[in-house]
Order: sequence, then structure tokens, then C-alpha cells
Amino acid sequence: MIAAPFFRWDWVFDHLGLIWEKVSEHLVLTGIALGVGFVISMALALIGLRFPRTYPPITWLTGVLYTIPSLALFAFLVPITGFTVLSAEIGLVSYTLLILIRNIVAGIQGVDPAVREAALGMGYGSRRLFLEIELPLALPVILAGVRIAAVTTIGLVTITALIGQGGVGFFILQGLNRFFNTEIVLGTALSVILAVAVDLVLVLVERLLTPWTAKRTAAS
Repeated sequence: MIAAPFFRWDWVFDHLGLIWEKVSEHLVLTGIALGVGFVISMALALIGLRFPRTYPPITWLTGVLYTIPSLALFAFLVPITGFTVLSAEIGLVSYTLLILIRNIVAGIQGVDPAVREAALGMGYGSRRLFLEIELPLALPVILAGVRIAAVTTIGLVTITALIGQGGVGFFILQGLNRFFNTEIVLGTALSVILAVAVDLVLVLVERLLTPWTAKRTAAS
């Protein structure tokens, strides 16, 4: 009796359409979570910066959301919002908030006070100061948070396969249900590849948006 191969490339080539569909779904779910999470995080971070007393409660609440096990969170959401993209995105967005808020606040607070004073002395208002001085200088720290949130979210998307929205996690779940190693390995490998690829893209974006950091590193 000939043992079945551990990984079947023929199965992969026969399902390239499905693989591309699930990879696209994974990226869409990740993109929505990061986009919505960033908008919410920016708003909460600005509130925390403008009203410092609100920052501890904001980080406490988002910290609580971050520590809730993903399976428990999805189990709570499904009876309310069903087996939908909304359920998946509520969970995914909630896990991005703490990371993004902390990095946005740390980036803004890390701007040299002398730079702020110089800008104010030149007649900058608070809005112009934020948009033209503080935000650009804070970008390296903010984008570092986006990278962490992106990699984390890509991993978490696979878990949403349990509610029918898992991207490449679909293959992991199917493989486990059918005891089919090819799907398990494929889903795991694709998740890792996506995380690495997205992180590299964000590194490139960071270098394009903050060219002065590369010059500073080269000079040192």
C-alpha cells in the first residue's frame, strides 16, 4: 500500500481559482479592519491628546477589547450580527485599536517641543501645526504601529473562518475537518506569506513617506 503524499501540488494547481479568491478575501478583510481601525484610533488618540484625562480610560477600554480571546468575542458577536463580514470586522477592528492609539499618541508626544515652539512662533495655528509639523514627524512611530496591527490582523483573519469569513483560514479549517494536510499547510503558508508581504509593502510606504529617516540612518 502506497502512502498518500504529505502535500499534493496537483490539488493546489487544480484549485488556483479558489486560492486566489481566498487570498483576495483575506486582504480585503485585513484592509477594511486596518482602515476603519486607523480612523477610529486617530479620533480617540486626538481626544486623548486634547483631553489628557480621557487617555487612561481610552487605553483601558481598548486594552480590555485586546485581551478578549478571539473565539469568545466572535461567539458573542454571532448571535447579534450573524455569520457576516460585520461580525468579523467588529472583532478585527477591536484588536487594532490599542496598538494604533498608543503609537499615534507616542508619535505625536515624541515631537521635539522646540519644533512646536518654532512653528507657533512662525504663526502656525493648532490645526496647521498638527497637519504640517506634528503628524509628518510622528509618521515613523505611527507606521510602526500600523505594521504591527497589520501583521496581527492577518493572523486573526484566519480565525474568522469559524464564522465563514476567514480568507485563507478557510483552507486550514477545511483541512482540519477533512484531515487533509495539503489544505492545512497551504492555509498556514499563505497566511505567513501575506503577513511578510504586507509588512514589506508597509516598510516601502514608510520609506517613501519619511525619506528623512533613511538619510538619518545612513548618516549615523
